Amino acid sequence: MSDKISTDQGVPAEGDEQRFVTLGRISGVYGIQGWVKVHSETGPRENIVNYSPWHLVREGRRDAWKVSAGRLQGKGVVAKLAGCNDRDTAQSLVGAQITIPRAELPATTEPGEFYWADLVGLGVRTLEGVELGRIEGLFETGANDVIVVQGDRERLIPYLWQQVVRDVDLDAGVMLVDWDPEF
Repeated sequence: MSDKISTDQGVPAEGDEQRFVTLGRISGVYGIQGWVKVHSETGPRENIVNYSPWHLVREGRRDAWKVSAGRLQGKGVVAKLAGCNDRDTAQSLVGAQITIPRAELPATTEPGEFYWADLVGLGVRTLEGVELGRIEGLFETGANDVIVVQGDRERLIPYLWQQVVRDVDLDAGVMLVDWDPEF
């Protein structure tokens, strides 16, 4: 997976019919000229500055901000947003979720390559047809990505293409897994 994107946790603006995905969040301010520190959920993390505008979700509203500059800074990412020219304005953006319309993400091309946002909400079924629940989220570990499935109980299933995850049918809304339902 080239870009790891989580689902939108923000509240869409009134009448907002477009599907948005969250790329990260503004985590702090950087300097006095309106730059912000960014917690990026893209891989590699600096890819977040290649998307513009950002649709920032805060206090139940979604506002578009054009990214005018951005770069890696140490182990993190910093960005300059058009119209954010001082520390006070930057501070008012801290905590905002950074979202973009799903349609702006590049198409996936490899088998087993999906954006996390496309997997969240899929039903999960074993090879034997046992329904395990729905995908609530995904997260990275050092060894592999993990699928969080909520059903009669929460299950953590490794995202190992063709070993555990046998098929994903986005149109049908189902992920087929080789997994013991008792585990």
